Amino acid sequence: MGSVRVKVFYHDKCFDGACSAALFTRFYRERIREHTEFEYHGLVHRAGALFNEAEFTGDENAIVDFKYSPSPRITWWFDHHQSAFLTPEDASHFEQEQSNTKFYDPDFRSCTKFIAVTTQQRFGFNPAPAEDMIEWAEIIDGALYDGPQAAVEVTAPATRLTMLIESNQDPQFIPGLIAKLAYEPLERIVNEPAIAAKLPALMERHRRSIEIIRERSACMDGTIFFDVTDYELEGYNKFVPYYLHPHCTYSVGLSKSSFRTKVSVGSNPWTTATHMENLAKICERYGGGGHARVGAISFPPDRFDEARRAAEEIVAELRASYRAHEGRP
Repeated sequence: MGSVRVKVFYHDKCFDGACSAALFTRFYRERIREHTEFEYHGLVHRAGALFNEAEFTGDENAIVDFKYSPSPRITWWFDHHQSAFLTPEDASHFEQEQSNTKFYDPDFRSCTKFIAVTTQQRFGFNPAPAEDMIEWAEIIDGALYDGPQAAVEVTAPATRLTMLIESNQDPQFIPGLIAKLAYEPLERIVNEPAIAAKLPALMERHRRSIEIIRERSACMDGTIFFDVTDYELEGYNKFVPYYLHPHCTYSVGLSKSSFRTKVSVGSNPWTTATHMENLAKICERYGGGGHARVGAISFPPDRFDEARRAAEEIVAELRASYRAHEGRP
């Protein structure tokens, strides 16, 4: 009997997305079917359709750390984003299906941890050998660093791998990395010659991005705004704005890549603000989404004016909220 082909669709250019795919692989091999061939396919948020049904070509297809698809070709699904459903119909499809292989819980900081807990409880999987990876997915996706310095200095193996993942342009790199993440320690992976060789140029790019954002960003009424669409900087470290403006509560950034103009909306994990807006709900109004504390909106690359307008409206809304709740005139 031949091995089964499982195709795993994961949130691309995201440490938690790659770790989710790696942990799912390990779980599936140990608890579902040992002789399995895995194929990995990164998904990105873009304007328009997020899924291409023709790509669901595995004997089984799994989606991790990404929105729900009602396709009958999808066997497994794990997600933790507040904006997990593209439409109310998708949400009701998930609820009515009551599948024992599709799981959702927006209370988890990382999808990796959600997969670890769910598969342990439901299928008897032991996630302990991957504990370091699971813990770092929690820290990175949940912004649980001690402070902005720790988030921006990029010294731990996991933060270096995150930098590699977020700035990656090679379609083969992350699928190859997922296979390693499933079974190898993070420190060993980051010290492999082929991976270590990529780091100096990326560290230089990271240092340059800090200076560019320093020049471009301004903080007013608790909200940072910056536009780096004239640079190839989409994969910048999302904690840089708070490293540069530690007393600010929110940040809104405009960046550009070949396939989208992106509005990133975030909040300072170390803020002392007394009231926080739900950023997922704000982004959903423009066709985006995310979590309560961090979200994004993707526009087609030729609709920059629309993206800029959305960014300016969100900045105005967050600044007004900050003034109203933090006692500013």
